Amino acid sequence: MKRQVALDIETTGRSEDGSYVGEHRIVEIGCVEIVERKITGRSLHYYVNPERPVDEEAYQVHGIPDTFLYDKPKFKEIANELLDFIRDSELLIHIPEFDVGFLDKEWLILGLKERTSDIAKIVNVNSLAMKILKGQKGDLDNLCNLYDIDLNSRAFNGALTDAEILAEVYLAMTDEKKN
Repeated sequence: MKRQVALDIETTGRSEDGSYVGEHRIVEIGCVEIVERKITGRSLHYYVNPERPVDEEAYQVHGIPDTFLYDKPKFKEIANELLDFIRDSELLIHIPEFDVGFLDKEWLILGLKERTSDIAKIVNVNSLAMKILKGQKGDLDNLCNLYDIDLNSRAFNGALTDAEILAEVYLAMTDEKKN
């Protein structure tokens, strides 16, 4: 049985030095399960208290204010459920350098020796898209347009919505009947 999980995160921002993570933290995690090329309806979704403010630029992307996050669980409170959900899966991530960087930082803060790539096999959906589309833009909006996937539910970037869209895009992109 082939099990895949489409994953997306939203964060407090990006570092000024151009690296993704720096002092920033995760504010939202969305995961969607795929088994044998079928979206199962099983998902995992959390808003996370990042224990630091959300940068204005990040807020403009995802629309999640600090005040909304104050009473949400901290990452350490949801880590075990997330680990159980993604463990031994093929983890579909649009830009792994971003998402995996943040996840690995959180595992490190918790004192875990494992990294995301030890827990699951990482699939770089953006790189795959670039190969399949022969250099066309591999951003999620372009892929949705290409594969006729509805974006009406996406007023803001949201982790669960984007994970659902990513799952649909991946399945369409890797459908041998369509390509």
